[in-house]
Amino acid sequence: MKVILLSDVKKVGKKGEVKNVADGYAKNFLFPQKLAVQASETAFKVLEKEKDAKAKQDEQNKQKALETKEELEKITLEFKVKAKDGKVSGAITNAKIAEELGKKGITIDKKKLVDYEAISVLGESEVKVELYKGVIGKIKVVLVEE
Repeated sequence: MKVILLSDVKKVGKKGEVKNVADGYAKNFLFPQKLAVQASETAFKVLEKEKDAKAKQDEQNKQKALETKEELEKITLEFKVKAKDGKVSGAITNAKIAEELGKKGITIDKKKLVDYEAISVLGESEVKVELYKGVIGKIKVVLVEE
């Protein structure tokens, strides 16, 4: 029996794929668990609409990420830190950077900072933020002595 998977099913396939499975498996497991529907013209039309909607949503998210990237590249975050003989006591963590961006109106999850290590050196540093798949923004972070 041909079915369209509504979600990922282990050892069968991924969401949206059309698979040929045993009748009993489909009727007794996939259909009651709402993991699949029987392949039909109507089901294919619904699947196509969902794919189009997902593609449209992905494009909107990517455009939003590109706009945010442009905003981020204009921003320079400045942190005043205590330092002695050029050595910073403490460090600027990803949480502090996310908090400071939040104050400027840009909400970014601290986990989205790419290859981030706490900044503990006076001067200018560059921090990369993954905004969306393949869209990476850069923020300038400057540490200045108090």
